Amino acid sequence: MKAIEVAKKLAQLGAVEDACRAYILALNESQGEDFSSEMEAAAYLLEFGKGDDYKVAYTYFVKLYNHGVFTDTVLDIMNEAFYEPNLKQQKTRYEKNCKLLGKYPYFFRQDFPRFEDLPIHFYPYDDNGFLPFYPGEKRFGEYINFNNQVISRNFFKDLENPILAKDVFSQYELEYLKDNVRDSMYIARENHVYLHYSKWEEFCAHLCVLNFRQILEGKKIVFLVEDEVEQYPIDFKERYGIDYSQYTVKPIGIREVNRIIWHTQLSSHNGGDFFNEVFDNHPNLLAMPSVMMSTIQESMEDIQKIMSGITDRRLLQKQNHNWVNQRIVEELYALKDRTQKDALVATYMEKMEEYGIPIFHDSRIVPAIFYQPHFYNIKYRLDMEKDTGNTKLYSEQYEEICRSPLLRSFKYIKTFTPLRRFTTSHGATVKFGWERVGKPIDEEDGTPTVIPDWIFMRVLNRSFMIDWQERLFKDSILVRFEDGKLNPVATFTALAAFLDIPYTSSMTYCSIYGSQDRVVEGNVKGFDPATVYRTYDEYINNAERVFIEYFFRDAYSFYGYDCQYYNGEEFTETDIIELMNEFTTHDKYMRDSWLEAYKYGAENDTGLLEVTKEVKDAEGNTIILRNEEIENYQEAKNMMLDNLSIAKNLTENHIKHVKELRVYNAKLLLKVKSFFNRNGQPLRMMPKLELDPELLEQPLYH
Repeated sequence: MKAIEVAKKLAQLGAVEDACRAYILALNESQGEDFSSEMEAAAYLLEFGKGDDYKVAYTYFVKLYNHGVFTDTVLDIMNEAFYEPNLKQQKTRYEKNCKLLGKYPYFFRQDFPRFEDLPIHFYPYDDNGFLPFYPGEKRFGEYINFNNQVISRNFFKDLENPILAKDVFSQYELEYLKDNVRDSMYIARENHVYLHYSKWEEFCAHLCVLNFRQILEGKKIVFLVEDEVEQYPIDFKERYGIDYSQYTVKPIGIREVNRIIWHTQLSSHNGGDFFNEVFDNHPNLLAMPSVMMSTIQESMEDIQKIMSGITDRRLLQKQNHNWVNQRIVEELYALKDRTQKDALVATYMEKMEEYGIPIFHDSRIVPAIFYQPHFYNIKYRLDMEKDTGNTKLYSEQYEEICRSPLLRSFKYIKTFTPLRRFTTSHGATVKFGWERVGKPIDEEDGTPTVIPDWIFMRVLNRSFMIDWQERLFKDSILVRFEDGKLNPVATFTALAAFLDIPYTSSMTYCSIYGSQDRVVEGNVKGFDPATVYRTYDEYINNAERVFIEYFFRDAYSFYGYDCQYYNGEEFTETDIIELMNEFTTHDKYMRDSWLEAYKYGAENDTGLLEVTKEVKDAEGNTIILRNEEIENYQEAKNMMLDNLSIAKNLTENHIKHVKELRVYNAKLLLKVKSFFNRNGQPLRMMPKLELDPELLEQPLYH
């Protein structure tokens, strides 16, 4: 029996919920071949459905109308259910915007059409967006969210002249232009934003759904409709008697900065330093090298405490003697309801002053913060739900970033993630870790460096998959490290366009705080492609490479990498376990590093390797003494250092545990069909930065 027949019977029996489910199945079953059934199902879902069932009905009504089926009936339903209940609100918005624009000095048209004659009707779909309907063409268009938090074009590609943008109908982008282009008086030259709309009536139609009140504040926008674009740029001195050159350039204020470029750390040794060095010294960025996430959080909290504790402005200099620029610290102090975002912006400004990097206060746009919070490691774990079978990815580091008030407090966020070939990045990680084995991770912690199970840390880390609904990733792109090295002009021209900054000469070389001679220890200099072709054979073997490529074969395909070791065969559990038994290179480094760590721990009293002794108290009870509690502790410790059998046993127990966990995780990975976030939403691949073929200096890396 077909789903539509089942749905009809359930509807007749009054089993509404079951009928709705059956009608949805019927719609999926129809696939555009049974319009009558689709009409019946959509109508039932609209009347009796719950939750998002109305969206299913809405979608099929639109499909039917655009196919030319039941057009009169569908339009009547759509008008009654969706358009007419919002008609008054849209008409009021239209009239308010017309009134505002009619009084605005830099808007030159007054022949607004009647609301009833507008060529586009906007049918609300959900709380965020609309479907446009074109009465003259008798069709519905695609879904539009005017507040979608995406900057879709390179507005700031050329800053030689005032900004000219065509047909901007996004509320978010209109506010972005208003918020990030500096006032003409601030930079002592004409700097209005010129918005050109190619069709008058189309522009007027959008006055029903856009809010121009905030956009018009400050009179920063000039509107040019159709042929009026020939007036660009307007000579304000001649036409309005305003000579902006008489003003003095105003330093960029802390709260003018409301845009952040988040350079994410996908994993260790992914080329992050290289991208930092390319963006260093950019005239439209406030940029610093990567900083530990914990450090930046603590620093911002400390600044907040210091500022809150100062009651007299005269004490500012004494309390903040490390600050070079007194103007910045005084401005920060004077801010009402000071936030960590304010402290971050002030810190970046101060650091640039300290290192002599100029902040171009006379630039047409406000600089963006270039921010790369760093972690020692990015760790993920798999959680498979028994009831749904969904495999969720969880990372404490990811959660910490998502909770960060520093990022979320910026109104405009652009995100980019460097990706390096997984096997190459893994080999570089093992090399880096081994070179630091036997040394503490940092001076304060004192914990010795060890090699963790970096193979599984690698394959569980799918940071390139994102929740597209997460605010921090709505406007994000992934860029390949190899492209940046082998095709730098094409890569950084495209990346600058995505980030909406100019591609400048500062992006044609690598530097740290403006110095081209400074390089992060262990990195090659500039655009040298040596690190693209390194294989790190001493630190990774072929079995480990096959394993990594097998579990990342979807990412290899999506991001344009060829598998060099995995030959395309399917693996069973037995095959995977046999492959993991060949992780001899990685496991040797892991085993040796733990032995070194136990030795270091004993020598430096970190507690990693304890000296213990059982004794009896006065009542005959057994007491275990540890380390300094033991008489002749130093002698006992020296004996342990001479005979590390305990450390060896502890190490082997650790390796055994790692291998057991590998089997568990590998079996889970073999079952995974798709990945989900903590809220049960399916994850998607982050879009890849596409390069202009005409700018390629050599063939794309595969």
